[in-house]
Amino acid sequence: MRELTDADGRHEGGGDPAEVFRAALLLGLTSFGGPIAHLGYFHREYAERRRWLTEGTYLDLVALCQFLPGPASSQVGIGIGLLRAGWGGALAAWLGFTLPSAIALTAFALLTADLDLSGVGWVHGLKLAAVAVVAVAIVSMWRSMAPDWPRRGMAVAAAVVILLLPAAALQVAVIGAGGLLGWGLLRELPPPTDAGGRSPIGPRLGLAALGAFAVLLVGLPLVAELTGDHLVAMIESFYRAGALVFGGGHVVLPLLSESVVTPGWLDADTFIAGYGAAQAVPGPLFAVSAHLGASLRPEPNGVVGATIALVAIFLPSFLLVAAALPFWHRLRRWPAFRGALAGTNAAVIGLLMAALVDPLWTSTVTSVVDVALIGLGGATLLLTRAPPWLVVATLALVAQVAALAGLV
Repeated sequence: MRELTDADGRHEGGGDPAEVFRAALLLGLTSFGGPIAHLGYFHREYAERRRWLTEGTYLDLVALCQFLPGPASSQVGIGIGLLRAGWGGALAAWLGFTLPSAIALTAFALLTADLDLSGVGWVHGLKLAAVAVVAVAIVSMWRSMAPDWPRRGMAVAAAVVILLLPAAALQVAVIGAGGLLGWGLLRELPPPTDAGGRSPIGPRLGLAALGAFAVLLVGLPLVAELTGDHLVAMIESFYRAGALVFGGGHVVLPLLSESVVTPGWLDADTFIAGYGAAQAVPGPLFAVSAHLGASLRPEPNGVVGATIALVAIFLPSFLLVAAALPFWHRLRRWPAFRGALAGTNAAVIGLLMAALVDPLWTSTVTSVVDVALIGLGGATLLLTRAPPWLVVATLALVAQVAALAGLV
């Protein structure tokens, strides 16, 4: 990959995957706080301290990944690695940023695999923390992604449909319907004002990546249905979640719940406890897939299951970043595209609202004390600068004490 240098000495390209991995690993060990905080860490490390890319290129990567489905912060990291050291750099950036949290969550799954967690106080606290974190995420997303009544109406309608007719296939249909409504009704959104950066990928490779993304999205469920193979069905479930999650990491919750809890691969308690534990580790929230893959029944599970789930859920991110980069400037200035994306984002807020009710609330809240602890955690996250991991740890400790005292 050619090296690009600006007047301030910042340069893109010319690196090697090993240095990318070292930088990303440091971020993976220290980046608490969720996707928005991750983007701040990335900017400071990659654009300011290491000067691997220009300010304009960084901002354009952020804008692109906010438009794509999948985990935005991980996709920005993949894009930076791609710019710095080609595809080896993209893989190194993802591995370094993801491995610490994936290893921690896999270990959590393995250590608790043979335990009955249904009545354990601290596990109940993790579930309460998950409710609080998702509720706060909905509030934040509602403000930024549903600022007008058409989008609020789409969000509420999506939530009602999913609550009345819960099904993984219907979730995909709701997302698609939101995009179509946005395509027709939300074309007046203002165009972007920034100029954007330069794509390191040509149109042919972009189209090939888009084709691979589409073939897997359509082909995996067909193969799973025709063969009845559990491994293919597992890969399809995690790939679909990674391919269709708009609006941030928390939106993966409803898609994964329908994919792994509904068919009986995982019980709701383990699912929600793992999701709560994911709030307490650094790195991407999508690393919760490692916990789920390690905990699934039947096999594959354990380390093998964690690896399969992790690769499957992140694979769409690699393909979509490569597919979108060559065409980004044109797409983002097309009013119909901006409207479709806005409608999609509104629909996924509705999916997350439905998930807050079922399975989170219905599987977790059993007493007034539970409601109080959720309110305390949510208020702390909304009104203070307390990091999510601290809120998770506090609720787990308080719930354990309350359980010992017979209050929950």
